[in-house]
Amino acid sequence: MLVLSRSETETALEPERVLTAVAAALVAISRDEVSAPSRIAARAPDGILGTMPAYVPGLGLAAKLVSVFAAPGPAGRSTHRGVAVVFDEHDGRPLAVMDAEPVTAVRTAAVATVSMSALARPNPQRIAILGNGVQARAQAAMLTAIGANSSVVIGGRDQQRAETVAACYPGAAADSIEAAVKGADVVFCCTGARQPVIQRAWLADGAHVSSVGGSEGPELDAATVSGGSLFVEWGGAVTSRPPAGAHELQGLPPERATLLGAVLDGSHPGRRDPSELTVFKSTGHAALDVAAASVVYEFARTHGTGSTVDM
Repeated sequence: MLVLSRSETETALEPERVLTAVAAALVAISRDEVSAPSRIAARAPDGILGTMPAYVPGLGLAAKLVSVFAAPGPAGRSTHRGVAVVFDEHDGRPLAVMDAEPVTAVRTAAVATVSMSALARPNPQRIAILGNGVQARAQAAMLTAIGANSSVVIGGRDQQRAETVAACYPGAAADSIEAAVKGADVVFCCTGARQPVIQRAWLADGAHVSSVGGSEGPELDAATVSGGSLFVEWGGAVTSRPPAGAHELQGLPPERATLLGAVLDGSHPGRRDPSELTVFKSTGHAALDVAAASVVYEFARTHGTGSTVDM
């Protein structure tokens, strides 16, 4: 079995390959081709430990164990740590174990970017990334890697941290979250907030919002959810209770949400009007971890990275 360090895992997560694999996983979810139980979590006093196994035809069999615990400092920040394990889909042998933090960060940035490509108006001129942590940095890095030709602005509750994120990528730090959101064609919400970080009144006509945060509470306000065309990775984002489902979507009728994979394979038109607000709410799905882990494993096999251990 291969054991991959954090740096080896990060190197293997080639953005274009992850984007392709994640899109394939989303389509497989929409076609009901994925075997994955609902996400479960054990709660400790200061965080949760989630378990997410899945099989995706063409991508493989894998499972992730990840903890989400409050980070030191201001409320609303969290850390994600754990491992992802790839298994042989035919005989069940464990093939590789890798750091789950970069796997989670990159696959989450990838699915948010796929939602932008599928749902936003063509050629967005201004992109706002909200957040100052790992996920905001991963989103900025993903946009940089694919050569997004847009003005990128970073908004967060901590101005100094926002400036640090902006300094690492071709972007600028806004004075506030509201200032970052106003006028943006695309808004990536990548925070650990427990209360909404944006308001519908701030959003421009025709904006696309991608929310990947909010593990412990709603990241989007109710008016944004009710006022937009809603897209999700899987139906359980609406029908399941948190942490499997989204806090913002509790109580909504299931038919309010469209699967992003159905847009990708042409079963649903996605955006219907240039002035339409589109909202993608991500809760994560084990199939996306399988997608990213498969990219890491194939890279490691091809390039001979990782350490081999007898299991």
